[in-house]
Amino acid sequence: MSLSYQLGIDVGGTFTDFFVWSSDGAVSTHKTLSTPEDPSVAVLTGLSEIASGQGLEMSDFTSRISTIVHGTTVTTNATLTRSGARTGLLTTEGVRDALEMRRGIREEQYDNRFTNIPPLVPRYLRIPVRGRLDYRGAEIEPLDLDGVREAARTFAAEGVEAVAVCFMNSFADPVHERAATEILAAELPDVFLSPSTEVLPTIRFYNRVSTTVLNSYVGPILRDYLGSLTTKLSDAGFTGVLLIMQSNGGVARPEVAVRRPAATLLSGPAGGPRAAVGYTGPVGDDGGDCIVVDMGGTSFDASLVRNGEAAMYQESDIERLRIALPMLAIITIGAGGGSIGWIDEGGLLRMGPQSAGADPGPACYGRGGRRPTCTDANVVLGYLDPGFFAGGAMSLDAEAALEAIGREIGDPLGLSPEEAAAGMFRVINTNMAHGVREITVERGLDPRDFPIVVAGGAGSLHACMIAEELEIPHLVVPPTASVLCAAGMLQSDLQHDFVRSYVTGFEDLDPERLQRLVESMAAEGDAQLALEGIDPDRIEHRVDLDLRYVKQYHEVTVPIDPEAVESGDVAGIAASFHREHNRLYGYDLAREGTELELINVRVRAIGRTAKPPLPLLPGGDSDPSPALKGTRSAYVPETGRFAELNVYDGHRLRAGNQVVGPALIERTDTTILVSSAFDAVIDEYGSCRLDAKSPSG
Repeated sequence: MSLSYQLGIDVGGTFTDFFVWSSDGAVSTHKTLSTPEDPSVAVLTGLSEIASGQGLEMSDFTSRISTIVHGTTVTTNATLTRSGARTGLLTTEGVRDALEMRRGIREEQYDNRFTNIPPLVPRYLRIPVRGRLDYRGAEIEPLDLDGVREAARTFAAEGVEAVAVCFMNSFADPVHERAATEILAAELPDVFLSPSTEVLPTIRFYNRVSTTVLNSYVGPILRDYLGSLTTKLSDAGFTGVLLIMQSNGGVARPEVAVRRPAATLLSGPAGGPRAAVGYTGPVGDDGGDCIVVDMGGTSFDASLVRNGEAAMYQESDIERLRIALPMLAIITIGAGGGSIGWIDEGGLLRMGPQSAGADPGPACYGRGGRRPTCTDANVVLGYLDPGFFAGGAMSLDAEAALEAIGREIGDPLGLSPEEAAAGMFRVINTNMAHGVREITVERGLDPRDFPIVVAGGAGSLHACMIAEELEIPHLVVPPTASVLCAAGMLQSDLQHDFVRSYVTGFEDLDPERLQRLVESMAAEGDAQLALEGIDPDRIEHRVDLDLRYVKQYHEVTVPIDPEAVESGDVAGIAASFHREHNRLYGYDLAREGTELELINVRVRAIGRTAKPPLPLLPGGDSDPSPALKGTRSAYVPETGRFAELNVYDGHRLRAGNQVVGPALIERTDTTILVSSAFDAVIDEYGSCRLDAKSPSG
């Protein structure tokens, strides 16, 4: 019987990562250089390389793939580089400038030179029309249908590729937006349309209009990319199921993702937390609580997992642009293997956020890059073997790395290339430690209470130093660390989020109306999951309510037992809010009897999928010497000097083997630096678990 395969594919800025699970229980990983001009090219290239490695023809391999889960950065990159579609906005007369005025809050209150970020839609393409509803949805003024038609003609004349439709108070009744969208669809059949009532039917006009515009801005980009990808996969012989990773940590069919493309803005890194739970939970790490750090070629992502669930944002900002869709709480900074080292005007060494990317890449890649990068520093410091990069599939030019660092960093600072490389190493580690503080210390959490799960091809070289700076005693480097996000994609469920506004004080809350809203959104989720082939017995629902004390500025999203909604247990809902508020802020106002206010009702529909099991590693004793490859001169950060370090073959280490730091563990897809402050042990799942030495050790 021939093998079948499931694949997770994560397209990054420098590398495209593949995680392959075969029906005999074997897993493998693969990396290929990304192709930013058309990411699907790297996807097909990687599939061809994997097929060759399996001894199969491309068509034979792709025909055996049952599922591909794909995380993509095309919408993220389009937003960050301002290369999205030419977008128009149809909105209510009198509020066309809300997109630019935002909420009227200065981000830098004391910086008179601080400028607002330009909106994605210029003013002349923000077209107002007459028509108005009140906050209850009652019509104050009829919609000007002729004005909508005139706007459509303007959009056509201006070559608009996407249109966002967002009217005041449309969350209360979508009638005006539906009428306008029907006219636009008839007048502009090839234009991507986003009515706010389909994207985000909630109060707060700026959040809604910004999210809807973002959805339109990236819609044609994602539509065209997925269209190209599905065509290429079909031509290559793929007949299985393609799923797209979403920012909320769930997956969806391509046709669903295209309807709400803004939900993929964090598609790439969203799989990491799911995979991290798989590697920490089974071995007793406090229910899967962990910090996930992912250092790739271009960026560094940090996220937090508590009780087996990744922390979520209900609203966030992408390049200072507001998006109010549920997404994993991931902090991203420009700190990757390709991050460029440079000297600022004050003579200080900086790392990133500029990146050499995949083309031309770091100087050591030999592809024409002349700027010194983090990867170049790791070569000079002896952490990377130039002849064993990517398992020997790619050789590195150590002399080019040395020359670039000396010319750009060492000479201006009066340092040797090795000293400059050590400085680059320290600076980028400090930058990443600050990113971890953002998701822990700035939320009132102690990072020392969480082990770090390390991801990304470059992360394992820097993790010990990040942990030392934050005094974190435990780290886990999974066997799939370099492609952890891709691996996590196969551990993810189908997931769809729905939200409706229901603004009311608890004294006036109608339990039956609340239940109807929940049931309506749950039914919508059930219908969507049914179209995606999920059986009813594999569907679950989660209910969250956005609640606050009256006159508070922000709400707290509180998980609610669906039975409390069904039974109308308002007191139980209030008690849940008080507990959550106390956990977050250290106090509650339950005894004072302060009135509560409901703002939004949220339902998450989850379709459980079959998960490939984690393979177990053969056991051994504590002696790692059978895996010893030799020694190499490398920089020891704690001493500030070079020393001969043992180098171990990570693929030959067995469960129970212990490695005393300082040492290097080489795998084909990553290298682990076990610093002087840590010792390592291999667990039964093949993870390298690093624990801080005792002060006396």
